[in-house]
Amino acid sequence: MDVTETLAAPVKKPVVASPLDAGVKPTLIGLTREEMADALKGVGVAERQLRMRVSQIWNWLYVRGVSDFDHMTNVAKDMRETLKKHFTIARPEIVEEQVSNDGTRKWLLRFPPRGAGRPVEVETVYIPEEGRGTLCISSQVGCSLTCSFCHTGTQRLVRNLTAEEILSQLLLARDRLGDFPDRDAPVGAMMPSEGRKVSNIVMMGMGEPLYNFDAVKTALLIASDGDGLSLSKRRITLSTSGVVPEIFRTGDEIGVMLAISLHAVRDDLRDMLVPINKKFPLKELMDACRKYPGLSNARRITFEYVMLKDVNDSLEDAKGLIQLLKGIPAKINLIPFNPWPGTNYQCSDWATIEKFADFINAAGYASPIRTPRGRDILAACGQLKSESERMRKTERLAFEAMMIANHGED
Repeated sequence: MDVTETLAAPVKKPVVASPLDAGVKPTLIGLTREEMADALKGVGVAERQLRMRVSQIWNWLYVRGVSDFDHMTNVAKDMRETLKKHFTIARPEIVEEQVSNDGTRKWLLRFPPRGAGRPVEVETVYIPEEGRGTLCISSQVGCSLTCSFCHTGTQRLVRNLTAEEILSQLLLARDRLGDFPDRDAPVGAMMPSEGRKVSNIVMMGMGEPLYNFDAVKTALLIASDGDGLSLSKRRITLSTSGVVPEIFRTGDEIGVMLAISLHAVRDDLRDMLVPINKKFPLKELMDACRKYPGLSNARRITFEYVMLKDVNDSLEDAKGLIQLLKGIPAKINLIPFNPWPGTNYQCSDWATIEKFADFINAAGYASPIRTPRGRDILAACGQLKSESERMRKTERLAFEAMMIANHGED
């Protein structure tokens, strides 16, 4: 697929149809092994076969990446017919696929109704980098946190995503990137541990992952399962705005890397930028971070800090950040603010960001400045918002003109 689309005209890829509809069958994706065994038992699979069938299906779903039961060639035909009759393993519908001029890809995905609900849409972003590729996954449709600098926060919360819907974002990305073994590869073929296009995943898309803890936990444990997708937990990062009661559980029950969406070092400012701070203020948040299971210099917490001009970017803020994180093995990601239509915030001047970073680095903390990726297709940090509330064409054109004016056409 061509990745040379320009800033002025991000290419819309053809819609990829999905067989899912309002009468969708229950899925086998996102079930634990025990849940899958119960589901198979419920459609008549003999008790003595359950372990073997679960192992077969698990391998086809998460090692081979199939989305059609007919491709499970070592499963007997009558068993495949039973599976097709009662279950689905189909991917979500791709409503739109955009490719940035820097190679970042964004998919707008539509999931079928759940119960009496309606179809919902979320955005998923793939960021290729030298030596790795990171997939940014959504956990909710919309968001309830209303962080004032975040585009996603302007979309109301519709519902939590299921474990299947969270995992399906990873499966679909691997499909589109050619990151599963070829269908003609021998049965038992495994994905290599090196050379994967999706080598890292971050729960940093739409929504607050810790307000959907159980589904996120199930999805991430399946993603890190050694007999399936086999992503190292060191390559999975969960980002939270500060849901303190679930932070310890994240380390204890999921065991992935933790990122904190911080953005301010004083409660009064953070109350405005990240309103959940009114419920879980900085002292409680920092205490929870200090108690995170497995915390060490080799397993640091990442603190995300968006740089907002004349809001949180002073030298005093940098000093306050060092004091706040004292005693916590930490890395601070400085994020140049990514603009979106209607925002009143501006990105800090580059010289200010560098000065801020230099002070943090001098204090002994790694403080990389995150390179903005996918800004031209609204795929950068804080810009995600589903198609159901997408900006009008006139707003998009105005935004693109602003981006060209601010950053040039390169």
